[in-house]
Amino acid sequence: MSFTGFNQKDFAVFEIEGLEPRMKALIQNVRPKLHELGDTLTPFLSAKCGEEMFPHVAKHARRSVHPPADTWVAWATNKRGYKALPHFQVGMFADYLFIVLAVIYESPNKMTLAQRLQQHEKKVLNMIPKDLQEQFYWSVDHTKPGGTKHSELGKDGLQKIADRLITVKKSEVLCGRFIQKDDPLLQDGEALIQTIEQTFDTLLPLYKMAF
Repeated sequence: MSFTGFNQKDFAVFEIEGLEPRMKALIQNVRPKLHELGDTLTPFLSAKCGEEMFPHVAKHARRSVHPPADTWVAWATNKRGYKALPHFQVGMFADYLFIVLAVIYESPNKMTLAQRLQQHEKKVLNMIPKDLQEQFYWSVDHTKPGGTKHSELGKDGLQKIADRLITVKKSEVLCGRFIQKDDPLLQDGEALIQTIEQTFDTLLPLYKMAF
């Protein structure tokens, strides 16, 4: 069966009140698609990264009161977990799909990436094709939606991110593409997979800087 993409019903999961009802809808509607994306994109990422990548679909197992505001599938080089490693993600908040590279607070690679961001400032700022710079965002908190557009980041913004990675213990950085929930692309499974692959390809130099 070919991947069918995401529809309004999938995003509507995040409007459901209560932990158990939202989790039930998420497990029924969204999680199978994340597993499918995980399996579909793993060979592509493994080939691009030059080593075996493993998919991890969010379980939200630690939640006992508050329903999740987002969900995702992540890929990293460790079969048992991904949070301590630089990783790729495809996931969704209530308003958009995100396709990102993430180095979050558990990862010791933060320091390496921070130094590379400083050393290769121009390369990083030119990494995103000009026609896509309005769709790519930088974030310093994976738990909150939104971020700074790449087109608005500039040298000062990149420097602040690098400084924060060095000085703040729980700092993190994410960079990637946001696709709004009403974009027709999301309902075209084949085109969406191509877009995800292109996005990961664009983010690959940043991924390699983290090692």
